[in-house]
Amino acid sequence: MRFTKMQGLGNDYVYVNCFQEKVENPSETAKRISDRHFGVGADGLILIGPSEQADFEMAMYNADGSRGEMCGNGIRCVAKYVYDYGLTDKTSISVETLGGIKYLDLTIEDGKAVLVRVDMGRPELRAREIPIICEAADGESAADEAQVIDEPIVVGGMEYRMTGVSMGNPHAVVFLEDVEGFDIEKIGPKFENHERFPRRINTEFVRIIDRERIEMRVWERGSGETLACGTGACAAVVASILNGLAGRKVTVKLKGGDLLVEWDQESGKVYMTGPAEVVFDGEIGRNDNV
Repeated sequence: MRFTKMQGLGNDYVYVNCFQEKVENPSETAKRISDRHFGVGADGLILIGPSEQADFEMAMYNADGSRGEMCGNGIRCVAKYVYDYGLTDKTSISVETLGGIKYLDLTIEDGKAVLVRVDMGRPELRAREIPIICEAADGESAADEAQVIDEPIVVGGMEYRMTGVSMGNPHAVVFLEDVEGFDIEKIGPKFENHERFPRRINTEFVRIIDRERIEMRVWERGSGETLACGTGACAAVVASILNGLAGRKVTVKLKGGDLLVEWDQESGKVYMTGPAEVVFDGEIGRNDNV
């Protein structure tokens, strides 16, 4: 099986062109190929294939084999792959994901895609759709429309304040004074598997620098801490705006680099711009351990 390893700000995935290859068991393949000691090493597996609704389909699997709805860094790499490897000559494409169809614009230099702007769509703020069990709602009708904004949650015996956002996948955003020294390896799994998150959760731990810049670390559902998370960066900006902490266009500083995120007031859509890079191409045998 031929594959390409790619990364967006250090959020790395193994990509397979399913126009040419067939992956029989993607969940097991994702677990084996993602292993950083016995596999290729990645945050997960992304399959690129045909779509009846869009130009391409992206099927994304986390390192633990679970299927993910969307990945912002991953989808930018999909755009680069399909252009650089000759699957399309268009610089504006659509990609079908479990989180909906996303629209991407590519910046081309010397025949290669170097920057990708993604229309991430409108954020979902209703707790039942994220999903998050909302404790503040009073009555059935209120529960249907209830949002989780700056709501308390007790994790590991400590109280935090969270804001819930879905960008096609679920996020809980927590604001802290210090994210660099935060014990994410201890607290991240406790958030991910907390009883208030029926389908687990991606958690963004965010420090506000000023109204145009925020710092973020992320614990991704099924993958642990990653160097960057595109949907998480979008969720963090939405949460920052909802809490009155930031303007409409924000640079998100991640461990792997910076993303520019804008929540357009008129359309209600979130736009994310960032790089995508090829690490290497490879091939593994069908019976290899990975």
